[in-house]
Amino acid sequence: MKNIYFKSKSSKRGEDFKRILKCGNVVIERIVSSKVDPKKVYVQKQDEWVLVLKGRASLNLLGKVFKLGKGDFIFIPAKKRHRVLKVQKGTTWLAIHIY
Repeated sequence: MKNIYFKSKSSKRGEDFKRILKCGNVVIERIVSSKVDPKKVYVQKQDEWVLVLKGRASLNLLGKVFKLGKGDFIFIPAKKRHRVLKVQKGTTWLAIHIY
């Protein structure tokens, strides 16, 4: 048995990624965020479903701003531009990537 918060750390800048599980075309990871560059654009080849486990964040997806807090989740379709605009230091996400 393991714990999602085990060795959870927040770097001074960017994000810390920890793979939890890979099974077939699915990858589950924990992301711990700190200060982000709101100008950085992400375009991923896979679909991604993210859940905020703790903290707060806002992101821009398809020109719309979403404010997320503990328990909030969002689906990010493959190849869609998105940006993380702001995060509370230590914000912890559960991300499920579907390839």
